[in-house]
Amino acid sequence: MKQPKDKRTKEYKEWLEQQPKGLGDVVEKITKATGVKKLIETLFDDCGCAERQELLNNMFPIRFKPRCLTLDEYKEYKTFRENRSMKMDTKQIAYISKLFASVFNRQYVKLCPTCGGTATTLIGYIDKLDKVFESYEL
Repeated sequence: MKQPKDKRTKEYKEWLEQQPKGLGDVVEKITKATGVKKLIETLFDDCGCAERQELLNNMFPIRFKPRCLTLDEYKEYKTFRENRSMKMDTKQIAYISKLFASVFNRQYVKLCPTCGGTATTLIGYIDKLDKVFESYEL
């Protein structure tokens, strides 16, 4: 089914329901298309596929867009933006990492302030969070 343009329609909601929610749905589609699923179902009564599919969907979700900021998150991030500097402490790094993981439905990764690559990762997180924040500032 092709993606409907109007998101207010019933067709769009049906299309959205058919989209994979995570890695588990992707694996299920592949095993179904290749015939592996049918083979396993004939060999085993309950192989635990449904539980594994749900686990993989939760561990590796697919999100098409970020979720909205809550009012508290908006206020907190606004304060962060007004007071941020080039040097961030461990508490600020954890705050940005947790907020990014929550808004973009990613697994939280604890970043080390002294490790190489942390600054680049944080800049990417902040750029994306800034875009979400700025969408409220129209």
